[in-house]
Amino acid sequence: MTTTIYGLEKCDTCKKARNWLDRKKVDYAFVDYREQRIPAESLKRWAKQVGGWEKFVNRASTTWRSLPEARKSPGSDAEWTLLIKEYPALVRRPLAVLDDGEVRQGFTDKLYAQLFEGK
Repeated sequence: MTTTIYGLEKCDTCKKARNWLDRKKVDYAFVDYREQRIPAESLKRWAKQVGGWEKFVNRASTTWRSLPEARKSPGSDAEWTLLIKEYPALVRRPLAVLDDGEVRQGFTDKLYAQLFEGK
């Protein structure tokens, strides 16, 4: 298996993460989730792994701030997945799905060193 990095092609943080992986020669696949939408079941599983929808979604993003107030209070998994299907940029990125199925969000040199060095 290969680690899969989900994000947006033009996202600066995703670019930094991919550059780090390339420099360290870590095998990975990159998926732009605007181009290839993530199935609802995967979104639900990943959100649960990271501690819930509130942690999975970037509420500080421009996309979140521009949402109508009525859309900022999803009450169920189905409402969250529909919101992300409509606005994929809401997912905190990059999202790394590791070989063992573990999910990690965000990028720092320290985090990626912990995750990937020695592999």
